[in-house]
Amino acid sequence: MQLVVVALSLVAMTVGSPLAEEWARFKVSHGKSYESIGEEYSRFQIYQSNNQLIEEHNKRFEMGLESYSMEMNQFGDMTEAEYLNSILCVNISRAKGKSEPAQELTAIQDLPGTVDWREIGFVTPVKNQGMCGSCWAFSTTGSLEGQVFSRDGKLVGLSEQNLVDCSRSYGNNGCQGGLMDNSFNYIIDNGGIDTEDSYPYEAKDNKCRFNKETIGAVVKSFVDVTADNE
Repeated sequence: MQLVVVALSLVAMTVGSPLAEEWARFKVSHGKSYESIGEEYSRFQIYQSNNQLIEEHNKRFEMGLESYSMEMNQFGDMTEAEYLNSILCVNISRAKGKSEPAQELTAIQDLPGTVDWREIGFVTPVKNQGMCGSCWAFSTTGSLEGQVFSRDGKLVGLSEQNLVDCSRSYGNNGCQGGLMDNSFNYIIDNGGIDTEDSYPYEAKDNKCRFNKETIGAVVKSFVDVTADNE
């Protein structure tokens, strides 16, 4: 009986609704499928709430009350809490690490007001982690890519998938989250990390396929910068 009620509720909310076609396109565009009618009903409600939030924000943007506009993306059927936990990985434990003690930095005078690291060549083109909570892996590779460029003058894309697949014993959980420190510890002990080209990103957990012949960078040590001391 409960299943019938949920099914009828979903039909009532979607048929004739202005959001019906948008919801259908959203599912197709982002390859969404749900295990039950009940789950789709719940996801549609979340989507509807997020859509309303976007519309209200964009009205304020048009009035000059916001500095940016918003639009629906692949995370539109997730709550904020789900997004924080599964995509931004906020609840991951830190493994015992090898980070060096933070050093007191001497204040440097006459710094420029802004620096665009893209123009200098320190960062790769924009990457997309997809529906995988691997932000920690992208943070690790981005940091290391910049350091390699600073030393060698060459921008080499490094493999996030290598970290997703191979660093679980260091405290990372693949698409369920991880930490940069855990990743650096893995790279140190592993003798390096593969290049992006040799070990491309898949946005899902898989078996470890690290190849020492295609290493793009190594790490000897790392330092955690004190918060607000960037």
